[in-house]
Amino acid sequence: MKIKEITAAIAAFAPLQYQESYDNAGLLFGNGDWEVTGVLLSLDTTEAVVEEAISKGCNLIVAHHPIVFGGLKKINGNNYVERVAIKAIKHDIAIYAAHTNLDNVRNGVCDRMAQRLSLKNTRVLAPKKELLRKLYTFVPQAAAEKVRSALFAAGAGHIGAYSECSFNGAGEGTFKAGTGTQPYVGEIGSRHSEAETKVEVIFPLYLEQYVIKALLASHPYEEVAYDVVKLENEYQQVGSGLIGELEAPMDEMAFLQFVKQQFDTGCVRYTPLRGRPVKRVALCGGAGSFLLKRAIGAGADAYISADFKYHEFFDAENQIVIADVGHFESEQFTVDLFFHILTEKFPNFAPLKSTIRTNPVNYL
Repeated sequence: MKIKEITAAIAAFAPLQYQESYDNAGLLFGNGDWEVTGVLLSLDTTEAVVEEAISKGCNLIVAHHPIVFGGLKKINGNNYVERVAIKAIKHDIAIYAAHTNLDNVRNGVCDRMAQRLSLKNTRVLAPKKELLRKLYTFVPQAAAEKVRSALFAAGAGHIGAYSECSFNGAGEGTFKAGTGTQPYVGEIGSRHSEAETKVEVIFPLYLEQYVIKALLASHPYEEVAYDVVKLENEYQQVGSGLIGELEAPMDEMAFLQFVKQQFDTGCVRYTPLRGRPVKRVALCGGAGSFLLKRAIGAGADAYISADFKYHEFFDAENQIVIADVGHFESEQFTVDLFFHILTEKFPNFAPLKSTIRTNPVNYL
């Protein structure tokens, strides 16, 4: 098995196109055509993790946090990033990162957090826009079902939990075949009228090349008429954070104790209690203060995330309880998520979970 097969499975679950503009997810070191000797899963790529990969015969590290964010102008070993780069290159170890793209998909990092709290009726807190496209095409009525099926197989036609969604309208198309053509119907040099079906389907942007390829391969016309239009709609399945409901309302302090236990954290930093029960909970893995207003606007009683600064706690304004559980603690279940993705795709392949606790923060 090649490295690119492993990384393709992760990218199919969390497309790289869903990462934030500042991010650097993807294959950071190594070559996708290398044969895999073993895969080590980790939250971070530290020197200790690279040493662990070497000792266990793994030539691919899959991590949540990219070891390289900005450009490396020098690789002299003056900091841990440079030392990791040197060691990985020296030992032919590939490093792949799935970061904000894994945060932004359903069943991703935030869903793992929600599962720890048994939240129900979950939805994306801040869905992203401009990730959807709509395809319009015109097909002879007899071939419409074949084309629709091909588009669905390529990933088009999903709206929420519904699949194979399309709109179809009957109409009449006209065309005149020119010299040198091989028309499916009609005669060269004569205008032809054909009963056609206008087929409309929605698809995510990252699938565009596959959807168009499926259209052209299944459509009977020599020249296929189609339009692809960018949609401003929010994509409800992709975005930042998550919001859901507890099975039953909880006292605020009891809820915070529950959070501390479920996230196995040495410290929960929280804002003043409001004296009201917690029912609706918003959350975001990693640094999530940017979603606080969204959480308040969505009617959340509590917001679980990490890396809140001192002054940002004031922004709760007694409208919500902020629970900062720590960056590592909020994302620690990502390793289990990687393991699930790969073992589901490759049942006979056994990736290894790193035994290194990479959290640089300690609690006294």
